[in-house]
Amino acid sequence: MPYTRKNKHFLITIFGATGDLTARKLLPALCNLYSEDFLPEHSKVIALGRRDFDTESYIDFVKSKNSKVGNLDLLKDFVLYKNINILDDGAYLDLGRLLDEMSTEKTTRLFYLAVAPDLFIPITHSLANNKVALKNNNQHLLAFEKPFGKDLASAKEINATLQNFFNESQIFRIDHYLGKEMIQNLLTVRFANRIIENSWHSEGIESVKIFAKEDEGILDRGTYYDENGALRDVIQNHLLQMVSLIALDTPKSLNSADVKAEKIKVLQNISVDYNASLLGQYEGYGLEKNVKAGSTTETLAFIKLFVNTPLFQGVPFYLFAGKKLDEKLASIEITFKKTKLQLENKIGGEHDKLIIEISPDSRVKLVINGKEPGFEHKLDQVGLEYCYSCQFPNNVKEAYEKLFIDMFKNSKTLFTRWDEIEFAWKIIDDIKAHVKMMITYKDYQQVTERIRMLNNEIL
Repeated sequence: MPYTRKNKHFLITIFGATGDLTARKLLPALCNLYSEDFLPEHSKVIALGRRDFDTESYIDFVKSKNSKVGNLDLLKDFVLYKNINILDDGAYLDLGRLLDEMSTEKTTRLFYLAVAPDLFIPITHSLANNKVALKNNNQHLLAFEKPFGKDLASAKEINATLQNFFNESQIFRIDHYLGKEMIQNLLTVRFANRIIENSWHSEGIESVKIFAKEDEGILDRGTYYDENGALRDVIQNHLLQMVSLIALDTPKSLNSADVKAEKIKVLQNISVDYNASLLGQYEGYGLEKNVKAGSTTETLAFIKLFVNTPLFQGVPFYLFAGKKLDEKLASIEITFKKTKLQLENKIGGEHDKLIIEISPDSRVKLVINGKEPGFEHKLDQVGLEYCYSCQFPNNVKEAYEKLFIDMFKNSKTLFTRWDEIEFAWKIIDDIKAHVKMMITYKDYQQVTERIRMLNNEIL
């Protein structure tokens, strides 16, 4: 769908304006869109927070959080800060009057809840109760950040409240990984290349590994992280979304509804090998700021699962997410089965691999076997690589920029639907109930040794 900013007017109200997400991600993304003339004409951002800022001091606060972002002075052109207690229902009357004063007939109100999930219900209740946002009005939109709840029961409660106050067409559930360049490119790499598509099934693929590794600890996110851990923070949303995109059957088309229909089939048919999975916590986690004494929250999750569909029956998927590991890397590694001559030991070589790196760089790499130069028939692996972020360093957009553009277009392709979230939570609740192995680790090598013992698999 082509995008035009002309004749559009958005009032973007952000709850949680003083949080790291807003300061480090949302406002820099909106600032980039504004500087490149992608923000809809005459749009404004109303940043809501409890801290005692005026607009000028708030922008200074945002700038202090972003030493490497250079264009944040532009925020003064379209940002207004308002002090508000978001749990005070009466405060929404003043918010409504402000939005009424700033609105025209063409204005779309986008309410972005960059807050903890336990605040979703009171905020949406107050927005509806005070008629600041109206059901059945598709010019009143709501965006919710992950995690969408903390388990299946809480997610259902949140969703029931949303459905009571608003229509599904008004709701955007955000998983920012879906806005990343290489996640969007995943279906293109698969379906637009015959050499890939012909091998994309259980007869061609040996295994799938999905990594979300961090080399640092939880930093200053103790309160948030201790309530969630690796399963809720990364596996339930980012990594299960990637599994569904990798394993989905060929959709009727690449429009949102057809792709999501196939993704749901994947999530419905996942089974977890609980005995081959493990959780872990890095040494010293209990001493981190705002972590509860004796906390058993996992900072690492290794999950082995299968997608029991005809396309991927029997192919193991390994999901690996954790803190304080060897590197910062988010990637997908597809390992293909060896050829007939390789299996019969009539020719050497390793498994071919397709590696899709999501961050820190955006790249696709196909690793294949080739002959070394010389008289002897020695094989070596060679890589065919295309690095998007290397070749177009200023053109790879941040995930939130793309997500905002799609909200302006009212396109749902990059957003999760309720049934996707529901099935993902069922998987996570089962993992938490059945995966009993919990280790304390001091380094990456220790973790990989335990994984090798469980799976005879080298990561």
